[in-house]
Amino acid sequence: MARVNKINKESNVVTDLTVDVKRPLLPKFGYTQILVVLLVVSSYFLGVYNAQLKDLQGSAPAVQGANAQANIVSPTPGKVNVGLGYYPVLGNKNAKVTVVEFGDLRCPFCEQLYNNVEPQIMKDYVDTGKVKFVFRNYAFLGPASTLAANAVACANEQGKFWDMENYFYKNQPSETDTSMYTVDNLTQVAGTLGMDTNQFQSCLNSTKYSTQVATDLSDGQKAGVSGTPTLFIDGIPVVGAQPYSAFKTIIDQELAKNS
Repeated sequence: MARVNKINKESNVVTDLTVDVKRPLLPKFGYTQILVVLLVVSSYFLGVYNAQLKDLQGSAPAVQGANAQANIVSPTPGKVNVGLGYYPVLGNKNAKVTVVEFGDLRCPFCEQLYNNVEPQIMKDYVDTGKVKFVFRNYAFLGPASTLAANAVACANEQGKFWDMENYFYKNQPSETDTSMYTVDNLTQVAGTLGMDTNQFQSCLNSTKYSTQVATDLSDGQKAGVSGTPTLFIDGIPVVGAQPYSAFKTIIDQELAKNS
């Protein structure tokens, strides 16, 4: 009987094996040749093991990187100094908490927020005097958005800003349909809302509020807005058509701080 080394394929461990020398495993090779073969096989499996180990080690930074990116998307909110803009304040002007919305009147996510979330915010916080709410144009979806932004500014001349803003969101067509956004069509809308149509049409044709609209957009960009809707609750940004609970949490937090 004699003892030789054998590679365990499952564990890659070299183990001893007792064999009968009368029935050699490799009768045509000497011990030197057997050793060479075993070393080659061992080197192969060792290389596979090292490669797998490197893959496993390399995966850790990738996970950390994904987590870091997630932290960038949803950071601990910091406060941004955001002005109130040009339009009327909803609610108590002396309310302890201020909500500023940057929106595009053609944005479908803004429409979702308007219909699904803002009514509850109005009921629980604005109507009760706890929060004041303002809207600022972030007209970035093309010429139709710019015209709509100018339309609410012209409506504001006649005390109808919120009426016009409400109309746009309640009657918003698909984003690809811009047929509503013409001077003639919006003048007709102004008439249905009780405005002087001649004054409104003259205002819209003059583009007299283009500077205001551009300033709102610029101020939003400076505040870090890159899409709509983006709301600032006492300067804390909330991006997207988030559920009511997301806004409630921050509003309650700010109310508690200011109590």
